[in-house]
Amino acid sequence: MPDIIVRLKEANIIGRGGAEFPAHQKWAAVRDATAKAKYVICNASEREPAVFKDFHILSHEPEKVFAGLTLAMTTVGATEGIFNLNAEYAQKLKETFSTLIAKAKGEGCAIRIFEEFPSYIGGEETALLNAIEGRRCEPRLRPPFPTEQGLYGCPTLIHNVETLYDIACVSDGTFEGKRFYSISGAVEHTGVFHLPSSLTALQVLTETGNLPEGDFFAQLGGGGSGAVFNRTQLETERVRGAGAIIVHRCDEDARGLVLSWLEFFQRESCGKCTPCREGTYQLVRLMEDSDAIPWERMTPIFDVLEKTSFCALGRSVPLPVQSYYRNVFQRQS
Repeated sequence: MPDIIVRLKEANIIGRGGAEFPAHQKWAAVRDATAKAKYVICNASEREPAVFKDFHILSHEPEKVFAGLTLAMTTVGATEGIFNLNAEYAQKLKETFSTLIAKAKGEGCAIRIFEEFPSYIGGEETALLNAIEGRRCEPRLRPPFPTEQGLYGCPTLIHNVETLYDIACVSDGTFEGKRFYSISGAVEHTGVFHLPSSLTALQVLTETGNLPEGDFFAQLGGGGSGAVFNRTQLETERVRGAGAIIVHRCDEDARGLVLSWLEFFQRESCGKCTPCREGTYQLVRLMEDSDAIPWERMTPIFDVLEKTSFCALGRSVPLPVQSYYRNVFQRQS
């Protein structure tokens, strides 16, 4: 049977936390590194609005996730595994995890839980590394990348919950090319659904009995950083990022929706860089001081955020707003 890293490449296993980086490349980098210690981290931060697939997986298939984690540890030669859980999840999963950690210890894998204060930026890999080390939860400059110098300066493999689940499925021969979709909003059946990753967003909504009557639009990927598409576009668009589909009626309050996105980013900005800290603040102020959405006045701030923000949080701010304006708002005007 081929090496597990080769099998991950053949199965096209990618990061399901949003970045979609090929898993096999991370594994090879950490496995081939020479260091006094190596780490594997499962990142279950999951603080983006309307993304709740990881908790579903951990509640229903925790053994699979741990199997993926221990396989990763063994393959890359990790000295320790760390399961990052936001504090809300940690309380609900404490008993299950205690049992699985004890089992992993009996198999020679040392795993511990890190309870992260719930935050969106805590899902960013290098911000998480800082949090585990007891530092301020904010992104690091890259390179070096975590696979080179991660936790405590050692090579570190970081994966999302769903990615480790997929890895376990590749290992035991049950991988079917599916992914988990978090579906919410103006739908009949809010929940998590496991369906082929090749489906378009409209096909996913149809398969799950969530195709609304009348005109609608949807945000794909996540309720913060996801792009917005109209119904026609959903016929060809596949769901990327963290796998969320948030359905909105076309008569929904546009100003309230845009403001909710901007307030989320302002609240979750770590404040490390000026463009993000001040840009998100100014965008919210513009919205609060205007009766209508000030599209033209927001554009220069979006340009600054895209070009100068330190990390992906700041660069993501324009995406939902501008895609909504382009794909939905202008079509209705």
